[in-house]
Amino acid sequence: MACADVDMDIRGGDEAPRRAAPREPPMMQHYQALEVMPERKGPLHDLLQKQPAVLGSLQVVSGLFSVGVGILFAVTQEMQQSFLTLFRLSHLTGALFIIAGVVSNLLFKYPVLLPVSLVVNSGCIVIAAFSACLISVDLAHWSSENEQHLRMEVLELCVLGLEVSLSAILCFWFSKVKHTRSP
Repeated sequence: MACADVDMDIRGGDEAPRRAAPREPPMMQHYQALEVMPERKGPLHDLLQKQPAVLGSLQVVSGLFSVGVGILFAVTQEMQQSFLTLFRLSHLTGALFIIAGVVSNLLFKYPVLLPVSLVVNSGCIVIAAFSACLISVDLAHWSSENEQHLRMEVLELCVLGLEVSLSAILCFWFSKVKHTRSP
């Protein structure tokens, strides 16, 4: 919203009020802004122009997908069949990315959460990298009995790649803003 430093005096106020003659146009009085003030920018204005909430929403959606894949694996697989099921990696990464997405979405309303969001997204990258390593070990030692689970693990690995790239972009943006704001 634009602000203005306005002189609120009514122009033509020194004259005595008079009745308009039938042929004269009526006298008009109006306010006129003399100077337009620049718009105030919020604390994270430049960051919020990049729309981190969109990436946060993508994190939430991919986190929900990971939780769904984890539930599917928990129901259809034996516990010792893969590391993905044994350590509940999909549940863990999905929950972390849901939290990271919600915190990234809350930045618009609560800019104080910037350091929290940076830490959560960094933690998500570390946990997702560890999970990707365990899934890769699963894929390397996979038996050809169950082709459907193999495809689902590859899909989960691709979702982890998407989640890591989203968190990496957000961490880059947040660290840039944090370094410019720190004294």
